[in-house]
Amino acid sequence: MVNRTFTILLVEDDEADVGLFEEALSEVSISVELKVVNNGIKAKKYLLKEDEYSREPLPDMIILDLNLPRKNGRELLAEIKNEPYLKSIPVIIFTTSDLEEDVLKCYNAGANCYITKPSGLNTFFQVVETLCYFWLTTVKLPPRRP
Repeated sequence: MVNRTFTILLVEDDEADVGLFEEALSEVSISVELKVVNNGIKAKKYLLKEDEYSREPLPDMIILDLNLPRKNGRELLAEIKNEPYLKSIPVIIFTTSDLEEDVLKCYNAGANCYITKPSGLNTFFQVVETLCYFWLTTVKLPPRRP
């Protein structure tokens, strides 16, 4: 097992889904610090370390919903993958949409993974657990930046 704490940025506006994600993470035996923002504007500020996010660590991974207020996930994904300082951070799309058009657009924009949110509680927990173990312990992540 890896001896470090990973930072995940969850970009999600649905409080119920945030709560489920937090609960699912509590079942994972990996040390994870979850940072949550509820819209694309705040996510961009977080990633650029602006305003109240100036002291926040860059995440090891971003979990991104597509349907967000103010700046949607598709726009944010494109901005992340076009920013040299951010583009190596894995972005996992975690959304209710299973439209082929959304899947294709996200992969073409540089998403590392696309997951349709499961509707069942047990499946939701299994997906979050699998996601964490794969991306945080199996995959070789790029070096952390300050």
